[in-house]
Amino acid sequence: MSVLMTKTQGVTLIGGGAPSEASLSRALAVAPHLVAADGGADAALALGYRPDLVVGDLDSLSAGARDTLGAARIHHNPDQETTDFDKVLAAVSAPVLIAVGFTGARLDHTLAAMSTLARNPERRLILDTGEDLCLLCPPALSLRLDPGTRVSLYPLAPVRCASNGLEWPTDALHFDPLGRIGTSNAAQTGPIRLAPAAPHMVLLVPVTALDALLTGLKDAPTWPALS
Repeated sequence: MSVLMTKTQGVTLIGGGAPSEASLSRALAVAPHLVAADGGADAALALGYRPDLVVGDLDSLSAGARDTLGAARIHHNPDQETTDFDKVLAAVSAPVLIAVGFTGARLDHTLAAMSTLARNPERRLILDTGEDLCLLCPPALSLRLDPGTRVSLYPLAPVRCASNGLEWPTDALHFDPLGRIGTSNAAQTGPIRLAPAAPHMVLLVPVTALDALLTGLKDAPTWPALS
């Protein structure tokens, strides 16, 4: 699918996985344009928000949402090899994307969202789960977090990750989803710095760290797109 929306501000993506009003309003405060993946349009309307665009195979979009939004906002992508999250991500270009409603309701949807992160290492894509902010860690990232803030690292594949400012240093570790993982670490005084060796490390911090995360991402390099 070609890009349907290009924005210089952030874009909020909403899925149908029971997003909370708190998550959606938090995302829209910093990423004010709203794009829905299929039935995410119904979730947005139920919370009082009207998406600018709806993309997906439309098997979950209600007739009521279709009537409310009108055909001009709705774009059908019937591809069965990609998820609706993949479809909506491919249709939008923005400096940062915050996704709500793609985790939590069903574990298989949550796992699929992790795969979407892994397949799009060049994107500034943050998942708001309601408790955590989850993203594929860029090649280098500096974050100013309050001491004691939880910093979890989860490898999607074997990977090394240099760090500074964490309670438990990671430089010497060989992370592997079948072996060593890095959940429930914590920030110490001063900025933390992370430098994974490959685009395989998921970073999770509390939702209260959103401003710090967005600030850190502004100066962070990006991974190349997968070939």
